[in-house]
Amino acid sequence: MFLRYGQVFGVGSRAVLALASLLVLASCTVIPTWSARVTSYQQWPPDAVGKTYRIVPGHGQAGNLQFQTFSDMVRANIGRTGLVEAAPGQRARFDVSLEYGNPVTNTWTQQYADPYFYNGYGPWGGYYRGWGGGPYYAPPVVNVPVQVYNNFLTVIIKDSARGNVEVYRSGAQSESPRDNLLVVMPYLARAVFDGFPGNNGQVRVVQYQR
Repeated sequence: MFLRYGQVFGVGSRAVLALASLLVLASCTVIPTWSARVTSYQQWPPDAVGKTYRIVPGHGQAGNLQFQTFSDMVRANIGRTGLVEAAPGQRARFDVSLEYGNPVTNTWTQQYADPYFYNGYGPWGGYYRGWGGGPYYAPPVVNVPVQVYNNFLTVIIKDSARGNVEVYRSGAQSESPRDNLLVVMPYLARAVFDGFPGNNGQVRVVQYQR
């Protein structure tokens, strides 16, 4: 006589198995992250807390909607400096400027060739035993051209009380396979102030969850 699954294991056993399956899936979950290389220089004045700043557009940035959007992202993170934005028409002690972009570079990467175009014979490919017991030859590794977008943001802060000299310069750079500067800019704006003010001449890698 054949017994049904529920008759043998019971409802409780099925619940345990279901829970075990969920735990296995949870352990395999990969949390997406974003990383950037940050280089910072600073001679930050000790009396800067509470002083005012203004964001100054550079050449070609005045009236530019992209610049205004990226400026708002910088404003959202500049609070770590202790500065406050000057009111319209108010004189500010610190001038903040932005440089950004995502120039494209061409490079090469290695990947396995499409096995459809290779029959497995030739000087490439190691020999493997296939599922059916027959020989299997790995496809060759080939170099293929790819485009890389080098997203970057540099924030420069100058102190008018010290002759308009630079007191903070921080640049964050990340790479992506597509043109998505707007998407990564919030992360870049966060990265340039990460650990503010940090050590002078510091280079580090920061990583955030997406």
